Amino acid sequence: MPELPEVETVRAGLERAVVGSTISAVEVSGERTLRRYPPGPTVFADRLLGRRIVASRRRGKYLWLPLDDGAALLAHLGMSGQLLMVDPDVPAGPHLRARVTFAGGGRELRFLDQRTFGGLAIDDALTADGVPDSIGHIAADPFEPVFDDERFSASLRRRRTGVKRALLDQRLVSGIGNIYADEALWRAKIHYARATDRMRPPEVARLLAAVREVMTAAIRAGGTSFDALYVSVNGESGWFDRALEVYGRAGKACSRCGTAIVRQAFMNRSSYLCPHEQVRPRHGRW
Repeated sequence: MPELPEVETVRAGLERAVVGSTISAVEVSGERTLRRYPPGPTVFADRLLGRRIVASRRRGKYLWLPLDDGAALLAHLGMSGQLLMVDPDVPAGPHLRARVTFAGGGRELRFLDQRTFGGLAIDDALTADGVPDSIGHIAADPFEPVFDDERFSASLRRRRTGVKRALLDQRLVSGIGNIYADEALWRAKIHYARATDRMRPPEVARLLAAVREVMTAAIRAGGTSFDALYVSVNGESGWFDRALEVYGRAGKACSRCGTAIVRQAFMNRSSYLCPHEQVRPRHGRW
């Protein structure tokens, strides 16, 4: 699933491509695309017709396009969703779920979704921070101005769980998935099972700095692409996979100490770490 760097890459592309544009037509195919918008495709299309896109924003793994009437077009990419700017004469293909065209012609915005776990919606209510009300329960991500480092540290240390499990909890901090959790923990030299209630504030600060460092580097690289499902709005793959230190590198040497990276089962997925740099705590938690 795309994480914050991938979604930020798409958001930035949309900012360049569609902000200031007026929607002239909307087509939606497939019921699952609008499953989070009960009024359905006809109301969805009518609601967007004539609206001007005024910004492009993101919180964690969600992105939205604020409109000139105070509402927002909300998108979640799920496992395989793509928002692409495409010339109108390009064939639609089997995974096209929605198409938005703009006044004045030019490229159109298409939403493709092979596995149909993503979706679109319109949210008429925004929070005081300008976030769609339907995702207001999602925690701020580490790059938002409203993100409070001290509050995050206190909340993390009040929990009785393993640190990686906490990082993946979108109610605590949004945008961090499996890839960047593993990469940040390696940078901070912290084992994924480290008990959050035993972490000291300087240790949390080191981890948070590592989270920001790794995701900033990933954003500069256009995100991480392991297959053709994640691409930018121009169809380009990210190349941060070339800079990964632990994720997907089981058996390869740690760049700091030379120890072989190991893969361990974790929450029905995998964790990658250096067993020398990230020593398992004696009193850890999953």
